[in-house]
Amino acid sequence: MSADDGADVPLGSLRLLDRIGDGGQGEVYTLGGWSGVLYKSYREPRRVDGDALAALVAVRRALEPGDRDRLDAEAAWPLCRVTDGGQVTGFLMHRAPSTMMWRASNGDTKLTELAFLLRPPKRAWQEVVQPSPGERYDLVVALVELLDRLHTMGLVLGDLSQANVLWTVRPGPAVYLLDCDGARPAGREPVLAQADTIDWNDPKAPPGLVTVDSDRYKAALALARILAQDAYAAPGKPFVPLPGVLDERREAAVRRLLGQAAGDFGTRPDLGQWRTALAGRDVIKLTAATPAPRPMVDRSKFDEIRQRGTISLRD
Repeated sequence: MSADDGADVPLGSLRLLDRIGDGGQGEVYTLGGWSGVLYKSYREPRRVDGDALAALVAVRRALEPGDRDRLDAEAAWPLCRVTDGGQVTGFLMHRAPSTMMWRASNGDTKLTELAFLLRPPKRAWQEVVQPSPGERYDLVVALVELLDRLHTMGLVLGDLSQANVLWTVRPGPAVYLLDCDGARPAGREPVLAQADTIDWNDPKAPPGLVTVDSDRYKAALALARILAQDAYAAPGKPFVPLPGVLDERREAAVRRLLGQAAGDFGTRPDLGQWRTALAGRDVIKLTAATPAPRPMVDRSKFDEIRQRGTISLRD
């Protein structure tokens, strides 16, 4: 059986094995006979908007094969719905890459969440390979490019936080997005009531309203926190990037955009602006050049020439 065609899969046809994830809205299980595919089971299926979930499945199916493969490589996107007696109970998704996991001292396998980029390394998670300054910059660029592509597809992510972005620097810097059932096409209702993570919410968004602009604010939060290795950095607060992560031009551009991101709801920089700034192509405003002073004129010389009525080369 395959989930790649997007068709609904009956819950009774699945053989649930280990529970490897337990969140506020559901649980995640490995499956017998499904290599690299996981099942997310909703705690309260009656609250699920099945049509909204079908719309996310359709978004992936509508992509060209190459674009679909890229989405699968960067996001745990819903592959198909799982149903039981006509009710949607969850969905199937690809498992995160093994390069974005690490083994704790007790032997448990854990996900390499964004949280491990936002604080200095601790002994308890010394197995997490930390990035060099250049790799940290590349991770920021990868995240901006991923979010920009999703916005270009007409999607709103809703919940972006330190727990639903994974990363790795082996074999190269890359990111991976979790909880993709929280996304929705702009203007549509979400699969479940919108979740917000503490310290990752948009303080200026009207209650209950989640738009692309809120995504932009949360993206600015993520970028500032990764670049500064500071879990509490935010637009409008002092920004101190780690040494070597940004050159002078990029740092100036990032500071400018963070200032804009602290502005009113609806005015935040889009991801294209962040891409330009991080690429070092941000426009530098130049001050108008001051005209050079005109040389002083010896008026007596002109008076002498005018009186003679002629001008010689000696003049």
